[in-house]
Amino acid sequence: MAFYAPLVSAVRAWFGLPLRSLTDLDPRHALGRRGEELAARHLRKLGRKVLYRNFRARGGGEVDLVCRHGRVLVFVEVKTRSRRGDWGRPSDAVTKEKERLIARGALAWLKLLGRPDVVFRFDIVEVYLIPGEEPEVRVLEAAFTLPEGWRY
Repeated sequence: MAFYAPLVSAVRAWFGLPLRSLTDLDPRHALGRRGEELAARHLRKLGRKVLYRNFRARGGGEVDLVCRHGRVLVFVEVKTRSRRGDWGRPSDAVTKEKERLIARGALAWLKLLGRPDVVFRFDIVEVYLIPGEEPEVRVLEAAFTLPEGWRY
């Protein structure tokens, strides 16, 4: 990525954009970021406290939002769509492989906290950002559990 740093800096300067990487130029990433922002706002309205956004673990785990819901720690995956279609619901895109990636991130987060004795769960937030319509946000609580054979 260091190779691209001068290019990213040049694009930032030229367009006056707060770009972090070349992927920020991709409209899908902008859609995802907007969905995460709406999801975080919605979760706050529902009484969750957003503790962290876009956690990336060294060993290859990731969590979009880490929240607290009462005494429960919640690891949230946000899926955003700009249209309804034949692809099913946004949550359908959370495959078993993606669940394992999120679980790895969650376990890394818990390890950073010193492996506390805490209840946690995995939620999915579906966000629809359809042009000309109000954004729609749905929370699927306890959408999945640790993969089979995994323990905390």
